[in-house]
Amino acid sequence: MRAHRPRFVRRQQGVALPVMLIILAVMLVGSIYLLRNTHSTTLTTGNLAYDATLSKQADLGLHTGFEWLRGTSTGNKAALNSPDATAGYVAHLDTTQTPRDAQQSGFWAGSKTIDGPDAGTRIEYVIHRLCAVDGGYDENNNRCVQTSSSAGAAPGQVPFGQSMARDTPDYDGTPMLHYVITARISGPRGASVTNQMIVLIGA
Repeated sequence: MRAHRPRFVRRQQGVALPVMLIILAVMLVGSIYLLRNTHSTTLTTGNLAYDATLSKQADLGLHTGFEWLRGTSTGNKAALNSPDATAGYVAHLDTTQTPRDAQQSGFWAGSKTIDGPDAGTRIEYVIHRLCAVDGGYDENNNRCVQTSSSAGAAPGQVPFGQSMARDTPDYDGTPMLHYVITARISGPRGASVTNQMIVLIGA
């Protein structure tokens, strides 16, 4: 008696192998991305820490300029009406003319350079008096940024329909002039940090 044989024999198909290969490929790509992301995070953290260190070192320039301003204003305040290149002091900063910001090279004209706390680092700073020209703040052709209490009434005490506007400012006493100290430092890795500080000194 002949055995019955099926006409069609279904060929066995393996599905697990392609699926596993796809999963391995995805895991490989994910591992590479994770490794690159970790490396980028480490570099970013290191750069931020390096910039913070440079910023603290640049503060030495701000402190040096402030000490000179305080000593000069106490001993000989009239000397602040004229520039002093040996101290990195400029008695005017005309914002209507260029340069007007620290990104331009002319802004640093008259600056002074000192040694930084680390070997090979140099700190450059400049002190600007916020006046249009050199000379006394109360001269006719000079305009300075000033701060002082005003003799006018407080905003809540102005009668309805009236204004506190005046043609010229009315100060209760001697105004305080504004000085801006700007310091910058360049690191060996090509990084550069610029810090600024505003100082108010009585005229």
